[in-house]
Amino acid sequence: MKGYVYYSEKESVRNQLFIDDLMKESQSIGIELNLLVGDEQPDPKANFILFRDRNPALAATFELKGFHLFNRAQVNKIANDKLQTFQLATLLGVPAVPTKKILHMDEIAAYPVVLKTVDGHGGDEVFLCSSEDQAKTFFRQFANHTLIVQPYIESGARDVRVFIIGDEIVGAVKRTGSGSFKSNYTLGGSVEKYILSSWQEQDAQTIARAIKSDYIGIDFLLLPDGRWLLNEIEDPVGARSFYVTHNKSIAEIFMKHIKKNSQQLLPH
Repeated sequence: MKGYVYYSEKESVRNQLFIDDLMKESQSIGIELNLLVGDEQPDPKANFILFRDRNPALAATFELKGFHLFNRAQVNKIANDKLQTFQLATLLGVPAVPTKKILHMDEIAAYPVVLKTVDGHGGDEVFLCSSEDQAKTFFRQFANHTLIVQPYIESGARDVRVFIIGDEIVGAVKRTGSGSFKSNYTLGGSVEKYILSSWQEQDAQTIARAIKSDYIGIDFLLLPDGRWLLNEIEDPVGARSFYVTHNKSIAEIFMKHIKKNSQQLLPH
């Protein structure tokens, strides 16, 4: 079996350690895995592509050429559109942070609010605005983007990222922000292993099964009263916080998932 792991040029450098782990684990189970970067073209005879980019259009192009993608283009599209993520959660009955598209500042009835671009990630393009002046700055800075607004929900800058491969929850990480309402580990937040309750597992698996994902992260805000709210779906999801808090390899579990589903991957 032969496949590729696809990254943009910039992200291929940033994620070299994970790429190395994928290569090692794939070799151990008899899969030839090659790195595909930027505008490079895959061998048409390859069985699959691990698509590790935030580009639904490119993912769809690979699928039209006959490649089996992990994750599918539709998963990438939903995960990289925060409004679609909220709409999906609403349809599934999973509690989520109220989210709506915003075109003008006069749609903001009261402050504080959280303003985001619909396709930002990693804590970028996310701002807590406590005044009209701050909102003006945001609208000016991201004038060419689709924007969404959410109420500010006090969570103590704490959230949980759930890592799911296929239908299996492989672990969860509690993230706590440092000096910011954002909890992202890459922005300096702290992380610890988190044990999910049965109802939390059900929420996460409901989402993964609905979109038929292969490997995603799902972020939930932790509320002071013990509830949680879906905030984002991540595809591709970074695993740095997982490797810090767990003694197992995401790459190993992911490649075994691909091997298990190999009967679907027919050469073309």
